[in-house]
Amino acid sequence: MSDKISIPDEIITNKIYIIREQKVMLDRDLAELYDVETKRLKEAVRRNKERFPEDFMFEMTKEEFQNWRTQFATSKEDKKGLRYAPFCFTEQGVTMLSCILNSKRAIEVNIRIIRVFTKMREMLTDNLNLKLEIEEIKKRLTSHSKNIELVFNYLDELIEKKDKPRTKIGYKK
Repeated sequence: MSDKISIPDEIITNKIYIIREQKVMLDRDLAELYDVETKRLKEAVRRNKERFPEDFMFEMTKEEFQNWRTQFATSKEDKKGLRYAPFCFTEQGVTMLSCILNSKRAIEVNIRIIRVFTKMREMLTDNLNLKLEIEEIKKRLTSHSKNIELVFNYLDELIEKKDKPRTKIGYKK
């Protein structure tokens, strides 16, 4: 199945926020992508509350909402759907949304979103692997540095011994 909806990855990536140390998407951004009203999306979620445990979806607290709004200085036009604390959907919650919205567009958009989440996870894994490899190289370099220092110390000792007159050995006349 090819993607009929062409939403650039950057647009989806820019709609993913870190809240409560989780990557989430907000109800209004998802509603925009699904081409439905935020109000309708929230109604569908409330009707199917049992499908959205806390690790799939949560509502921002008033403090989180105020903090989020101040971090992202929103214009009056951008405040659509932001009069109330938004629902925040984790990757699993976004997947569950396609089940309850069950429109062709919701399914296609979800496939795009899940692919972006997967790419992000792969990038984080690659980044972690690179960090681990760099740490391993640093350990080896530290070990090599100590060995090189030891070699130079031995060379210094040999040079010092060379400068001292040596006792001659052999037959005496």
